[in-house]
Amino acid sequence: MTTGALIFAFNNEQIDYVAMANWTAGNIHRHLNIPVCLVTDRLPALPHVFDRVVIAAPEGAGQRYFSDYDTTVTWHNTNRMDAYKLSPWNQTLVLDADYVVASNHLSSVLASDRDFVCHRWATDVTGLQTFEDLNYFGNHRMPMWWATVMMFRRSAAAELLFDSMQMIRDNWTHYRNLYKNPNPTYRNDHALSIALNTLNGNTLCVDSIPGTLASLTPDHRLTQLDKDSYRVDFLTPDKKARWITLTQDFHAMGKQQLGAIVANPL
Repeated sequence: MTTGALIFAFNNEQIDYVAMANWTAGNIHRHLNIPVCLVTDRLPALPHVFDRVVIAAPEGAGQRYFSDYDTTVTWHNTNRMDAYKLSPWNQTLVLDADYVVASNHLSSVLASDRDFVCHRWATDVTGLQTFEDLNYFGNHRMPMWWATVMMFRRSAAAELLFDSMQMIRDNWTHYRNLYKNPNPTYRNDHALSIALNTLNGNTLCVDSIPGTLASLTPDHRLTQLDKDSYRVDFLTPDKKARWITLTQDFHAMGKQQLGAIVANPL
């Protein structure tokens, strides 16, 4: 059985997602020792470390405001349901380009015997935010499963899940109204959550990755200390300066600071 990682990366006016994906691919090679396939709309510049590149046109484009850039940019984020048909691997680890792989933690996810797993909960690495607004969506507070890290095996169950995500994306206005979601922007996380719950009989009983998705919001300062060590500076609610060291995997929600690290790697 072949195993590998898959990263979708479509650049926009501000963010070089392909450069992030290339940096992440290097981390995957070091820590997980698996090949990496990039899905993008044009061949990446050499040199790069991708083992395979799949060219795919971005399917639609939305607009999203990024607080760290203080601007609204084009957001190509509707191709994720194509992971099943585009992946060259039998077992695939799908990662966001801004997911920082700093350990071999994801090896345990690859060892799972499930056909599909992802995270149910995300947490703030500083402990300052509850993420109540991120772990649920819509007026009915639909629990959200995160598409940031997904593992699937080629199977009828996994194929049906990705087909369901595509159906939801193609009929997003209907599902947005059904789940009373005030946010008009399509998100893979929302489509994934609806598909998982539907296929599990609307029971909210879904196999998930153990633990939480460690996440860093853009309002904190991220710098790199060493190859797999990062510093996070932040202010407490009473305006006291604090910092922590991260030596674990995490989701860097602030693209500008991660972009600076990628452009000047240690």
